[in-house]
Amino acid sequence: MAPLNAPRRKFLGGLLAAGLIPQPTWADAGAPVFLSAAASAEGAFFLCGIDAALQERFRIPLPSRGHAAAAHPTRPEAVAFARRPGTFAVVIDCVTGQQRATLHSPQGRHFYGHGTFSADGKYLFTTENDYEAGQGRIGVWDATRGYRRIDEWASGGIGPHDIKRLANRDTLVVANGGIDTHPDSGRTKLNISTMRPNLAYIEGGEVVETASLPDDMHKNSIRHLAVDRYGTVAFGMQWQGDTAVAALVGTHQRGRGISLMKAPAPDVRALNSYIGSIAYSDGGHIIAVTSPRGGVVQFYDAQTGRLISATQLTDVSGVFSLGPRFAVTSGTGEIHTASPVGNVFASRSDLRWDNHLVPITS
Repeated sequence: MAPLNAPRRKFLGGLLAAGLIPQPTWADAGAPVFLSAAASAEGAFFLCGIDAALQERFRIPLPSRGHAAAAHPTRPEAVAFARRPGTFAVVIDCVTGQQRATLHSPQGRHFYGHGTFSADGKYLFTTENDYEAGQGRIGVWDATRGYRRIDEWASGGIGPHDIKRLANRDTLVVANGGIDTHPDSGRTKLNISTMRPNLAYIEGGEVVETASLPDDMHKNSIRHLAVDRYGTVAFGMQWQGDTAVAALVGTHQRGRGISLMKAPAPDVRALNSYIGSIAYSDGGHIIAVTSPRGGVVQFYDAQTGRLISATQLTDVSGVFSLGPRFAVTSGTGEIHTASPVGNVFASRSDLRWDNHLVPITS
């Protein structure tokens, strides 16, 4: 199947409008298994679909640089989020390339670049900053009524970044990074000395559980999340301290304390205080983390919490499971498959891949 270029998307859009083809699925968008934001050398920005062979299936223009996206669970529709601190997100029909809606954060809010859908696809949840109050919020949008904003909830902390839904349920887990920012100060971090990151679990709009790091880790901003089929949450952190940190990766199960991954000090230093993305293997036995600043992918045993191996890859960031291996993307435009035994080059694009590989689960 050829990639969905603009004329083909327009043709399919005409068929849909005329009612000549049934309700579209992700197969009609080229059967992508991942979404990724990307940028061209000329400064144009796109949302792209990537298939199981790690080839590009479509690229759809974005109004500005993207960060992550949320893929609708039943229809070929994606919400592309502006890089934080963005105040808008766009809802895109990935078959026709048309923009279906634009989400604007309320006055006094900005998005953090991540969102997730409810299991039935009726609602979208977005992480947001109430920057006057210095508190995190979760925006609730009705995807059945043009993405109308219908509610907002407390995130359970400050600086919520990533948000995921636990498998087979509508419990949300939020990475509250703990860092307070305000548009008047740009991206300046206002509370490093007092920051308190946490994981917060939300059910029906209420925070039902939180898990915090030890006191000596309070400057370790929890940023990105992965969830296995049993509800265990893996998280990657970004260290804001001036001294060496012992770990940048952890896991948590509800009702228990946080566990930190174990690695020799040189391997922790190799991450350069920064985890870009994190993912579980298909079976949940391995956790892969990337550091674009360190140019490294690391693999941890999810059961023992110990580092298995590491491999170098320039400007690597996006990662997600792909069968027995992981797909990883880099800012150089390369896509590789990776595992604890090494990388295999898969493809190269004329685009620079941005931070995250977002899976399509339908």
